[in-house]
Amino acid sequence: MPKLILIKHAKPVVNPDVPSDEWGLGDEGRERAAKLVGSLRQFKITELASSIEPKAKQTADIIASGLGCSLREVEGLHEHDRTNVPHMDTREFISAIAQFFRQPRRLVLGNETAEQAYKRFADAVDGVIEAATGDVAIVTHGTVIALFANRRAQEDSFTLWRKMGLPSMIVFDLPTYDVVSIIDRVD
Repeated sequence: MPKLILIKHAKPVVNPDVPSDEWGLGDEGRERAAKLVGSLRQFKITELASSIEPKAKQTADIIASGLGCSLREVEGLHEHDRTNVPHMDTREFISAIAQFFRQPRRLVLGNETAEQAYKRFADAVDGVIEAATGDVAIVTHGTVIALFANRRAQEDSFTLWRKMGLPSMIVFDLPTYDVVSIIDRVD
């Protein structure tokens, strides 16, 4: 049975003066991304895709290099659109994300609702899966992974979002979307 592996990017360098969708990886993030390669060798990945955001793309570049496979950036795999939200302190951000998950049809944070972010992301994931002949790995972001896992596999969005580290991954069987494993931290 083929697998879908949704990978949350490695740890970025946080710069409060730069929008989060522009953050890239630092040394620690690159080291952690390289450790993902060993965890991914067990799969027969025929399709590796990533979000267009630098932190995800850089994580995916490291994976592609380590596995010797090609990579394509795919529109629609980016994080929930929060480009209009200034940097928030951790407690305030967590509270806003909890509301975002609880009220999926209400614009709570950013430029799209949870429902809109899910639809965009799910359409992009489905497009990547359609083109694949084996296991699919997608490097993306925590909020959209949590939305997807909630709707396809009944995982609790907020709980999953809180436990996913930088990097981490969730593996689904296809086409059932049964969760095979959740690796909440790769160190």
